[in-house]
Amino acid sequence: MSQVRDILQQGERFEAFIPGFLARAPQLEMATAVETALAAHEALVVEAETGTGKTLAYLVPALLSEGPTIISTGTKSLQDQLFIKDVPVVLKALGVRRRVALLKGRANYLCPYRLALHIEEGRFLSRETAEQLQVVKHWAGRTATGDLAELQELPEDAPVWPWVTSTADNCLGQDCPHYSECPVIQARQRAQEADLVVVNHHLFFADAALKGEGVSDLLPSANAVIFDEAHQLPDVAATFFGESLSARQITELGRDVLSEAGHTAADLQALNSLAAALERATADLRLALGDEGRRAPWQDVAHLKAVQEAVDALLARLEELDAMVAPLQKASRGMDNCVRRSRELLTSLGRLTRAEDPAQVYWFENFRRTFMLHATPLAVAEAFGAHRARHKCAWVFTSATLSVAGNFSHFLDRLGLDQARTLRLASPFDFRRQAVLYVPENLPMPESPEYTRAVVETMLPVIEAAKGRTFFLFTSHRALREAATLLRDRLPFPLLVQGEAGRRQLLEQFRALGNAVLLGAASFWEGIDVRGDALSCVIIDKLPFGSPGDPVAAARIDNIRKQGGQPFRDFQLPQAVLTLRQGAGRLIRDPQDRGLLVVADPRIVNRSYGKLFLDSLPGMTRTRKLEVVQRFFRMLEQTSPALPAQRQGSDETDRH
Repeated sequence: MSQVRDILQQGERFEAFIPGFLARAPQLEMATAVETALAAHEALVVEAETGTGKTLAYLVPALLSEGPTIISTGTKSLQDQLFIKDVPVVLKALGVRRRVALLKGRANYLCPYRLALHIEEGRFLSRETAEQLQVVKHWAGRTATGDLAELQELPEDAPVWPWVTSTADNCLGQDCPHYSECPVIQARQRAQEADLVVVNHHLFFADAALKGEGVSDLLPSANAVIFDEAHQLPDVAATFFGESLSARQITELGRDVLSEAGHTAADLQALNSLAAALERATADLRLALGDEGRRAPWQDVAHLKAVQEAVDALLARLEELDAMVAPLQKASRGMDNCVRRSRELLTSLGRLTRAEDPAQVYWFENFRRTFMLHATPLAVAEAFGAHRARHKCAWVFTSATLSVAGNFSHFLDRLGLDQARTLRLASPFDFRRQAVLYVPENLPMPESPEYTRAVVETMLPVIEAAKGRTFFLFTSHRALREAATLLRDRLPFPLLVQGEAGRRQLLEQFRALGNAVLLGAASFWEGIDVRGDALSCVIIDKLPFGSPGDPVAAARIDNIRKQGGQPFRDFQLPQAVLTLRQGAGRLIRDPQDRGLLVVADPRIVNRSYGKLFLDSLPGMTRTRKLEVVQRFFRMLEQTSPALPAQRQGSDETDRH
């Protein structure tokens, strides 16, 4: 008999730490499969829908297995949840001792060198940043880990962060005078000695792409790598197996050169002039790339005279900077680093603007104060396969959404997992009793210019019936903004709008209010867990097909077509199905949750492909009648026990 299955079936072990714990059949099946994969060093792909208890199903075999295990999550919040709450609970229940470490990317840790440098040399700091620098300085004297997540008094987007953290570009490594006290190095050392290390996908793939973030030192000795929220992997991998360059990297180089030059015999006046010229050239390229918010293929602008001149000017300024600082290279460790960065940026800017590799998609993003140039691979299966081949350990991939109507081929093909074993575990929740799927009648097709207005008008009585308590999810920020304008002052419930506050703040408000309506786009479709009465309705405005204007998606579609495939069938449709499943998954998070899912898009019932979407959703009761929806909510009021307005606890049911 499986050791893990036997332990999980001893419910009294866990009940003291997880009240009401009872091992479920799908949880036992997954735990046994993970145990087998770890022992045989196999690849396993598990779709474990909400409520199956997948976290416990992989943590128990991981903590009982031989050799170190790496667990990678899709978000830092889940990473912290595992390390702070879930792993300690499982260790106590198992009665075993294991060394566990949390490892994040370097941008999450204080850099003592850069903190000291900018306290001493703060000429570029705004008043706000200078004040925040003092807050960081006082905290730095008492922190044991240097993890910036401890510093709750500063917002996530505080302007001080780039001044007190390092990047792969500006880190001095072993040459740093603060190396022995570096929080990044200390975190890596703890990870080296641990039996289980919790990382996130961005950190994992930064290393897989040889960006030097610290995981590569762990992989050679790992017995297993377990990816939770694995549906994100193909896109995260594409980001890191490609190449990017930002305007911020260039302007930070100029500022760091000036900061370091103060300790050398450099001509500071000449360097100041050149740094200013470099910043102007960077700004000129941003202006030449067009409107703020633009995302487009590089080929759309490469032929424009203004862009060509701006690129040439920026390359020239970087060459001039390199020529000026090269003689100073040995003056300090920091200046040596600046010389290396100037040459790397020169090479990268040239490569990204020449756009010569047919296996890459070259594109750019333009923002108010910066731009980014990208080269993204058309496919990552080969690169990821090569990475796995170098590390002969167990590879486990799990998420609530990996299949399309039970078929895993889309996910497997994107990551090159053709030899992996697959397992699909349905949710134990009673969706037919707990939830209703509503597809409204008489809405126009999504291409209609009046579509968003029509959806909003049709949803007003639904929101009223739900007494607020609604997530209204949109496939575009444009539609979200239009809906916010239409709904403002028309709802008797609090209206929370993405972009008007941070994501974490909006969620805290939503839970606390208990009757709010939250309008959200991409980042609210997944990774959100609101249980109980605070969330009783999820509205999805359209089937989430990718934007035809997205340069990477457009290039992949074109590539599939050139290879004789069918882009809609092979790429666009399965991607949309998986995204819809993520959005729908916000509704029922607990055996006691009940609510309404609205898919407003009429294509789900009047297009042949709509059946694939419907077959991929949980088996809810379905209706097209508003009166059925209203009756459903009246029934909930009559039958619902006296629950608190919301329950904010950790994701106990799904995890454990």
